[in-house]
Amino acid sequence: MGEKIQADLLVSGAASLVTVGGPPGPFAGDRAGDLAAIPDASLAALNGRIVAVGPRGEVEPALALRREAQVLDARGRCVLPGLVDAHTHVVYAGDRADEYALRQKGASYAEILAAGGGILDTVRRTRAASADELVEQSRGRLRRMLAAGTTTLEIKSGYGLDLPSELRMLEAIDRLGYEEAPTVVPTFLGAHALPPEFRDRRAAYVDLVCEGMIPAVASADLARFCDVFCEEGAFSLAESRRILEAGLRHGLRPKLHADQLSPSGGALLAAELGAVSADHLDFVDEAGLRALARAGVIAVLLPGASLILRHREHAPARRFIEAGVPIALATDCNPGSCPIESLPLVTSLACALLGLTPAEAIVAATRNAAFAVGLGERTGSLEVDKAADLVILDAPAPHHLPYRFGVDLVRTVVISGHVVVDKESGNV
Repeated sequence: MGEKIQADLLVSGAASLVTVGGPPGPFAGDRAGDLAAIPDASLAALNGRIVAVGPRGEVEPALALRREAQVLDARGRCVLPGLVDAHTHVVYAGDRADEYALRQKGASYAEILAAGGGILDTVRRTRAASADELVEQSRGRLRRMLAAGTTTLEIKSGYGLDLPSELRMLEAIDRLGYEEAPTVVPTFLGAHALPPEFRDRRAAYVDLVCEGMIPAVASADLARFCDVFCEEGAFSLAESRRILEAGLRHGLRPKLHADQLSPSGGALLAAELGAVSADHLDFVDEAGLRALARAGVIAVLLPGASLILRHREHAPARRFIEAGVPIALATDCNPGSCPIESLPLVTSLACALLGLTPAEAIVAATRNAAFAVGLGERTGSLEVDKAADLVILDAPAPHHLPYRFGVDLVRTVVISGHVVVDKESGNV
């Protein structure tokens, strides 16, 4: 007999253990719903990394549990990779609850923005907040997302729109990454909206983003990605290209808010620049869709935003899958257009509104979302040598997650081998 595998965590006897394992890279096309689920399965980890996963009868006899090992009984339950939220705006000050009422009376997103509301209202509040205040106001959102199963999330800046405020936002995001349990991926979004003081000086603001903000953010190592809201009323294709190319020169990989409100050509630009993801895509055209497929850009879909904005159009998820474009899901958690904090709820919306199967929605919220934030080699699937980031559901099979709309099925959350949420013991 070979030497036994050392472990300090055992998840034992899951009714279904969803690995979402397979060949490298995000899943697309025929693999878009490949959960690779194992019945009556166990998983073991050591020092935060998975060391064994498979049928219980094979894994557990091969283990040597350390004296301090924690054993989680998963009998009758489903184990999933930790959920990954690939697009959020979690850090901000104040709220925009009043806008929700205005939209229900018929005001459009563009009309609210033009009247000084929308993003600019949050900008005013965020500029007035200290880093400590931003951290404290955002901490509760992050903890609720964790309790819903999110173990990794991207957080964008973009409510500062001047250099000191953008740096303060990114510093708050950085602090949350150290102080709270989920893994946080920071993105610079200085090109979120045109600030009011630059209303008649668009070119000067783009100059500031490219020549002032991006070098400062990169020098301080406060972001991994550079994002742009490429849309009519926000930033044009030419402006977006210039900003993202400046980001690339400073080591910030490109992302785009693309084709959310109209077919603006954002998907084509994302493909041209080799962006890691193009996000929203409710109005993507066929040319943009084909370009994304050729370039291997991940389409991050945000059904909560299109629902809350009352759009008749939703991202054409089935066309993406048929074209071979990998898709990810995200909450778009933000104070205005989508204050949703629950990724399980988003998987339900993706099935109901976008036509995804439950399996496709789960792949999109785990493996593919991890690649959309640049961490696909570390997390997003339950495979040997990856981080032991996982969720235990109070349900026997993965399809229950989107099927039981709005029901809290998450009972245990593990990040890097440590139990960070255990609702049965009251540790939330």
